[in-house]
Amino acid sequence: MAEWNPWHGCQKYSAGCANCYVYRRDAKYELDASAVRKNAAFDLPVRRLRDGTYKLKGPEQVFTCFTSDFFLDQADDWRAEAWRMMRERADLDFFFITKRILRFYERLPEDWGDGYENVSIGVTCENQAMADERLPFFLRLPIRHKTIICEPMLEAVDFSPYLGPAIEQVVAGGESGDTARLMRYDWALGVRRQCEAAGVPFYFKQTGARFEKDGREYRIPRRQQFSQARKSGLSWPGNR
Repeated sequence: MAEWNPWHGCQKYSAGCANCYVYRRDAKYELDASAVRKNAAFDLPVRRLRDGTYKLKGPEQVFTCFTSDFFLDQADDWRAEAWRMMRERADLDFFFITKRILRFYERLPEDWGDGYENVSIGVTCENQAMADERLPFFLRLPIRHKTIICEPMLEAVDFSPYLGPAIEQVVAGGESGDTARLMRYDWALGVRRQCEAAGVPFYFKQTGARFEKDGREYRIPRRQQFSQARKSGLSWPGNR
């Protein structure tokens, strides 16, 4: 598993962005997270060692653009080259998450066709309004590997109209940080039940810092948010 952030920085876009972890982290170093810049590692996928082989070895999953949004308008001039590198490195599996899926066709490569086999795209839907706005469009797009991300989950969401063979997985989780908003067990359980009914895998990734179950709210340290989610047994099928 590798990470590639071709550019950094983003503008807050919808409710899920309110407590963005990139903003929190940049603030510690007195950096402006809203300033978008190309990173020095922009060409990481195609960098080579002295022997001529690629620095990133395949097969490898590459988490892409996790400190920005791949479809950010300020990155329009860079996106074509990012697509080109993904195409060149067909031995790597690139995965990125976006809230701006409505901008999918901006600078889309001409040879995209039905999608690159080595590119997976997750769309964030933190509440019902965003699910209903983004997912109908997402489902129509020529993307080979599609994931729904509900993180941070801000309310109960009915994904059932959008679940089917085109969706490979649904991921849900709470919000971290000192100002985290509440995540409820019942919300995650509801999505799991929707996924079971549709035969779509469900991954409960993390509880978040504030987690409510059976009417009781728990404050969960960051180091335990992933492990507590695993212990909940909510992921389906099986635990992770």
